[in-house]
Amino acid sequence: MDPVVTVRQGKLRGRSHDGVSAFLGIPYAAPPVGPARFQLPTPVASWDGVRDALAFGPTPPKPVLPASPLTGLMLDPVIEGDGCLNLNVWTPDPGGSGLPVMVWIHGGAFRVGSSAVPSYDGTAFARDGIVLVSINYRLGVVGFPVLPDAPANLGLRDQLAALAWVQDNIAAFGGDPSQVTIFGESAGGMSVASLVAAKASAGLFQRAIAQSGSGQIGASLEDGAKIAAELATKLGVEPTAAAFAEVDTTALFAAQQEIALESAADPNPQRWGRSIVAAAMPFIPTIDGDLLSDLPVNAIAGGAGRDVDMMVGTVTEEMRFFLVPTGILPAVTPEAVAGYLRGRGWDESIGQTYAANRPDGSSGDVLSAIMTDTYFRVPTLRLAEARAAIGRPAHVYEFGWRTPVLELGACHAIELGFVFDTLDTPDLPAAQSLTGADAPQALAGRTHAAWVAFGRTGDPGWQPYTPDGRSVMVFDDPTTEVVDDPRGDERKAWDGLV
Repeated sequence: MDPVVTVRQGKLRGRSHDGVSAFLGIPYAAPPVGPARFQLPTPVASWDGVRDALAFGPTPPKPVLPASPLTGLMLDPVIEGDGCLNLNVWTPDPGGSGLPVMVWIHGGAFRVGSSAVPSYDGTAFARDGIVLVSINYRLGVVGFPVLPDAPANLGLRDQLAALAWVQDNIAAFGGDPSQVTIFGESAGGMSVASLVAAKASAGLFQRAIAQSGSGQIGASLEDGAKIAAELATKLGVEPTAAAFAEVDTTALFAAQQEIALESAADPNPQRWGRSIVAAAMPFIPTIDGDLLSDLPVNAIAGGAGRDVDMMVGTVTEEMRFFLVPTGILPAVTPEAVAGYLRGRGWDESIGQTYAANRPDGSSGDVLSAIMTDTYFRVPTLRLAEARAAIGRPAHVYEFGWRTPVLELGACHAIELGFVFDTLDTPDLPAAQSLTGADAPQALAGRTHAAWVAFGRTGDPGWQPYTPDGRSVMVFDDPTTEVVDDPRGDERKAWDGLV
């Protein structure tokens, strides 16, 4: 018999299989359509009878990305409909109580992605005693605009609304609202850092995992307004929420895609704003003086979220995800490496340090490693250092397994199937995954177990990271082990820079 639970809005029917009950497409806020497109999330209306929660709900509006070698490897379902502010719950015991809860925030550069991606299936977490929740939130120009007649950070405010829903309703699924862990990757990891820094999140979660997400990302109001003005010019309207709300969704996101391509091709801070160029993304959380008063890493260093347990980490070769499929990596020359460093006002000796550590590597390998540390590893270590400075050290990991697919190596997002233990998900055949057909299941078991342990206790199984003991758990196959200050000479090269 299909399980039925009662939440504040009414009854929900899920589906059980092999001891796990899934409830999919549950609305946590009203559809953000019409005038509500650029307004705060509002409560969802109650319903009569029993509502089916058997399929993923509508995904947030997003642009159609151009075809690339990665589009077949990173599935991003599109499910039509207005009610994109929905979430999913997997539970081992909808009639139980006291189970730890983990809430997943997907990545996608704040412009694509959804909770319906097959590799985010929560079955394995539920199998191991966790109530797993995955959420959607508004993306791109709808989720992160700076407009005079709309609140900033609507995407983050959606995430807060979903977490408030969890507080109100997760007990109906056997979950304990006082044992909530938020975790996310890439833009989801940046969201995690932002939520830890935000005063409005107090009491909504007790633990947080930021995967490949920086605490140094945040647009100024001035720079966000520049992006809105550029978008308005392309659309031929005023840069206001009222005007944007009248624009067809397809046209709105097509213009957003043009902005993304132009800002990547010509990262001119005069045109786009320094904070936008630094992030390499046009639509990101904004330091609005309300939800966010400073960059997350600075707020955390000042004591924000000090009661929250944290785990942070990256993948060893993050930037290969962006440089290999585009053909950039093999075209990189030593001069290009030096030019990258000079363009940012950094000493070229940094490049020499990385090159010396990769005697058999190409200039592309060196640049990829430098950029990985620029955008991912060093900002993540800064988060860990900020936590240590307030006496609340974070646990740090690095995921080092190298996929053979497209020579991507240990690239951005490669850890996801291991974290969720979904290497053999039926809806995600090996031919369509970043990991390929022979990814080591034993490594998935170890990785997933660490995330489960952190969700249960706040301790994934190794020492936290401090200036006196820079312990990093390196997940690899056949060996997963703690390494003290991996590539410490490269880390030190960024002192005072990032």
